[in-house]
Amino acid sequence: MESVVSQPTPETLAAKASESYRAALSVIETVEPRIAGAIRSELADQRDSLKLIASENYASPAVLLTMGNWLSDKYAEGTVGHRFYAGCQNVDTVETVAAEHARELFGAEYAYAQPHSGIDANLVAFWSILAHRVETPALEEFGVRQINDLSEADWETLRKRFGEQRALGMSLDAGGHLTHGFRPNISGKMFHQRSYGTDPETQLLDYDEVARIAREFKPLVLIAGYSAYPRRINFAKMAEIADEVGATLMVDMAHFAGLVAGKVFTGDEDPVPHADIVTTTTHKSLRGPRGGLVLAKQEYAADVDRGCPMVLGGPLSHVMAAKAVALAEARRPEFRTYAQNVADNAKALADGFLSRGAKLVTGGTDNHLVLLDVAGYGLTGRQAESALLDSGIVTNRNAVPNDPNGAWYTSGVRLGTPALTSRGFGPDDFDRVAELIIGVLTKTTPTTTKSGAPGKAKYTISDGIAEATHQAAEELLGNHPLYPGLDL
Repeated sequence: MESVVSQPTPETLAAKASESYRAALSVIETVEPRIAGAIRSELADQRDSLKLIASENYASPAVLLTMGNWLSDKYAEGTVGHRFYAGCQNVDTVETVAAEHARELFGAEYAYAQPHSGIDANLVAFWSILAHRVETPALEEFGVRQINDLSEADWETLRKRFGEQRALGMSLDAGGHLTHGFRPNISGKMFHQRSYGTDPETQLLDYDEVARIAREFKPLVLIAGYSAYPRRINFAKMAEIADEVGATLMVDMAHFAGLVAGKVFTGDEDPVPHADIVTTTTHKSLRGPRGGLVLAKQEYAADVDRGCPMVLGGPLSHVMAAKAVALAEARRPEFRTYAQNVADNAKALADGFLSRGAKLVTGGTDNHLVLLDVAGYGLTGRQAESALLDSGIVTNRNAVPNDPNGAWYTSGVRLGTPALTSRGFGPDDFDRVAELIIGVLTKTTPTTTKSGAPGKAKYTISDGIAEATHQAAEELLGNHPLYPGLDL
C-alpha cells in the first residue's frame, strides 16, 4: 500500500517561512544591518499600500527563498550538458526542470530559461532570428561555419540584404514597449524600425492597417505584444500578416504571460501556437522571480541556445531555480483560478471607473490592466501618480495614444490587477479601489507656474483627502493581508 505524504497547512508553511526569514535577516544584520532594515521596510511598505502597478506582483515564499542559496555561487555558461565550466551537474538539473515546466505550461516546442530579464529575452530572440535567417541560405557563401565568425563587412552585406534589418512593432503611445525597436533602446540600434498604432476613434488595433504598413515596410521581424494596451490580440491574424510579407513573428507576452499560462487567453489569443518565437518575463502576472524566458518553435532551438555567449554571460542559476518553482506553481489548477480572477478584477476596476464618469483608453479592458486618461481632471499622469502615491495607492504614469504631454509627464495612469488579486481582492474590492482613486483625482489641483499656467509636475490635494484615502486603503488591505502569518 502506497504511503500518502500529507500536505502542510498554510499555517505550518507560514510558520516555516517566518523562521527562515528571521534566521536569514539575523545573519544579514551581522554584516550590514542597514540592508536587513531595508528588507524589513520593503515588506512593511508593500503590506501597507494598494499596489496597482501592472508589471508587479507578489512571489510566493517558496519562490523567494529559492533565490537565496549556493546556486548563486556557480558559473555555468553554455547549455545543459555543454558547459564551459566543470561541476555544473546541479545547474543542469535546475535548467532542465525550468525548461520542462515552461514547455508543459505553455505548450511550447522549446524553452530557454537563461535570460536575466525581459530585455535579455528579447535580445536573445532578435539575434536568434537573425542567426536563423543567416544560416538558412547557408553561411558557406561567406566562407564561415557559424554566425559568430562573420566579419563586420559580412554583417553589413547581410543588413542590406535584410532591408537594413527592419522591425515593425506597436508604437509606444499605443501601448508598445521600448525593447521593440525604439531608438533609445539597444533594439533600436539593431533594426530600422517602424510602428503601427491603433485606430484613432476606437484606440483598438486595426489589423488591416497593420497589414498595410507591413506590405509597405516589409519588415524582417513583426513584433506583437504590449506593456500598456488594455485589450487582447488576435495572434492568428498577426501570423497571417507576417507570413504574407515573409517576416518572422515574435511575440513579447511579458505582461500577460500569466493569462496565457492560466488559460484565460486561448485559441487565437494564445501566442505560442502562432508565433515563431515568444518572449516573456517570469514576474508580473506569472508571480515568479525577476527574469526572462524564450519559447520557440523547434527549428529555432539551436539558434536560441546560442544566447550564451551571443548575448548572455553566466546564467543566474539561483534565479533559474526560482523560475522552476514558480512555473511549477503555475501548473497547479489553482493558478487558472487566479488568472481568471485577474481578468475579472480588471473588468470590475474598469467598470468602477466608467460608472464614475472616468475616461479609459479603448473604453475598458479585457486583460489585466486599465489605462486611465486623467486629462479630464486637469492633471498630467505625473501629477496623478504622485497624488495617488501620497494617498497610499501605487500606480505608474503612462502615455495615452497621441499623448500631448509626451512620455515623461503623460496624460494617463496605468493600473493592473495581478498583485492585489494575489492578496485575495475581488470585484467589490476593486470597485472600492476605483472609488478611492476617483476621489483623490477629483480633489487634486495642478499648481500653477509663475506665468499662471497649470504646471505639469506640482499639485495640491484638498485637506484631509490623502489621509482619509490612506485610512480607507488600510481597511481594504487589512481584509486581505500580504503573506498572512509571516512574522518577522
